[in-house]
Amino acid sequence: MKVVKHYSAILFDLDGTLVDTAPDLIAATNALRQAHGHAPLDYNTVRAVVSQGGAALTRLALGEATPQDHTRLLSLYKELLGENSLPYEGLRECVEELMTNGIRWGVVTNKERRFAEPLLSRLKLFPEVLICGDDLPYAKPDPRPLHAAMEQLNLSVASGLYIGDHLRDIEAAKRAGMDSVAAGYGYLMQDENPNVWEATKTVHSPAELTRYLLSLCESKQRT
Repeated sequence: MKVVKHYSAILFDLDGTLVDTAPDLIAATNALRQAHGHAPLDYNTVRAVVSQGGAALTRLALGEATPQDHTRLLSLYKELLGENSLPYEGLRECVEELMTNGIRWGVVTNKERRFAEPLLSRLKLFPEVLICGDDLPYAKPDPRPLHAAMEQLNLSVASGLYIGDHLRDIEAAKRAGMDSVAAGYGYLMQDENPNVWEATKTVHSPAELTRYLLSLCESKQRT
């Protein structure tokens, strides 16, 4: 019989892992294009670049882009924040089940706090700890944001599990000494293969992640 490890805390990446934020980012990217007189880009074309951040989206939208264009994209995104973003199916219920079973949860993201905090609030998601990309002078794949989250929870790093949809998430977890789950349903580039990231576990759908997290809850109930 396979032994399920017990974790004291589950930490999530935000974009492409806990919440599908692509619709708002895609809308902002195409609004920027429209402001410059360009036709909108295909949804999947923009979605493939979402994980690379605002600067990459600005370049995708306009090619040669100025810092002012980037600022404008972020302003447009701020206006659209939370309009069409949703937690991936099953994960809201999952975090509630984690809390019911005494497993703490949080978010560690490279997203700036001015976006992450209001987004989570609008979606009525209230992690016990939130570490954002501008909270510290270093970001993932540096392991220290994960260290900071577990320190705030007053838990050992080794007792945590980190879930993310990018190689940098898995690298951060490895360097932190933490188990990890690769969210293969997230914002991956076309040629990316999460199976080779050497995560502790790889899932390919929110449903698969939900089943796994609920199995952790069930295992804890039996102990």
